[in-house]
Amino acid sequence: MTKRQGLGGIRAGLFLLVWFSCAWFGSWEFNPNNATRLFAAIRMVENGTATIDPFAPLTIDKAQFGAHAYLDKAPGMTLMALPAVALTDFVTGDRAEHHVLSSVDPGFVDYLKLRTRVAAATGSALLTAIAAVLLFDLALGLTGSAGAALFAALGYALGTPIWGYSTTLLGHASVAALFVIALAAVARGGGRSLVVAGLSLGWAVVIEYQAVLAGAAIGLWALWRHRVDPKALVPFLAAGLVGLSPLFAYNLFAFGTPFRIGYSGVVGFEGMNQGLFGLTVPRIAVLREILVGPMRGIVWVAPVLVLAPIGLWRLAEDRATRGMALTAGGVAIVALLVNAAYVYWDGGNATGPRHAMPMAGVLALGLAPVWAMARALWQRAALALLLAGSIAINLTIASAEIFAPPTFRWAWWQAVMQQRFLVGDLRTIPSDWWGWTTWNGLYLWAAVAIPLAVWLVQRAARFKPRTRCQI
Repeated sequence: MTKRQGLGGIRAGLFLLVWFSCAWFGSWEFNPNNATRLFAAIRMVENGTATIDPFAPLTIDKAQFGAHAYLDKAPGMTLMALPAVALTDFVTGDRAEHHVLSSVDPGFVDYLKLRTRVAAATGSALLTAIAAVLLFDLALGLTGSAGAALFAALGYALGTPIWGYSTTLLGHASVAALFVIALAAVARGGGRSLVVAGLSLGWAVVIEYQAVLAGAAIGLWALWRHRVDPKALVPFLAAGLVGLSPLFAYNLFAFGTPFRIGYSGVVGFEGMNQGLFGLTVPRIAVLREILVGPMRGIVWVAPVLVLAPIGLWRLAEDRATRGMALTAGGVAIVALLVNAAYVYWDGGNATGPRHAMPMAGVLALGLAPVWAMARALWQRAALALLLAGSIAINLTIASAEIFAPPTFRWAWWQAVMQQRFLVGDLRTIPSDWWGWTTWNGLYLWAAVAIPLAVWLVQRAARFKPRTRCQI
């Protein structure tokens, strides 16, 4: 990449906007996917064990081995939550044993809520903000336009349910961010960047086992891109193994063997016995529901992403960027097919197709060429309106309900808007901790985020690169 001037403020502002927006809102701490990950982290920090026996009655998501209950997920998000739990315990002097372990005990609810928020803010929210900046840099290198790069970065981080999932302990937002980090690192090349790429892909698998499938597209591109210098791939492959190693360390700690995983002991979900832990073959009808279905269709919760394939196609027409475009498209296609092959494809309580969301970051790269191709004022105005609409939709999701029940046919409108947002049932820092109303908590976010976003747009519009940025 050529040297870029005058971008420090844009990068810093973008990072702050995304991280602040993700950390400001919260998700329900007793959602089973949230709770089981945090329960395991609490037990590891406070009791030195991986069992979640005292918390087992509070979640339907668990694994059973012998007389003990365990986390039934990949352990990555739990491991990422360990520092948050330890720090919060240290600052507050509080522990789970000081409370009645019940969803109706106010002290325990606050105890769990605080640790969920801190873990999300220092985990997925942080990774999403980092990935947004790297996506901005990557898109700028492809188009030479800061406006196009900002369009892609905001489309990914705030224009999709990645925003909402960054308020949770679920792994989808983190994996999406790690894919962006890996893609950017492979594009940059060099030993250090390839180490970052390997670590990112390895860690993505520790967070979500199925990430090995979509992540393989980035790994194969790395092998192809650096095929003429095999020695450059040694740090990449070694770093991938290092990134993966915490999975085996956790399994050894929890189960006494590095080769047992929590999924093998899942209770209450018989579909996990089909295929490979619930993965069978992709179904066309399910794929249609993931894309356009009213309950989980991505078009209803991230309409801006509809344009991304157009941009990737444009990148694929240029020989210099074809590899990156094919890689990004491959990640998206594999993620969609994996989601369509999963027995529990709808994700239970979820807003949007949560199992496909790891594709969001690399797919959003295609938004940058779309903006760059738009020359007329009315075209860019239309694109800006589409992005603003996507951000508005995801503001309601992130602030009100990322866990829409599958009982609603039109999930965003019925479960998010009617049941939560329009009646002011929101989760913000001021309303959760300062005694403010939920609306005032939302207004304070807007008072900070909107001026910052306007400033970013103005800075991007004025930015003129000294030379064309290329990858």
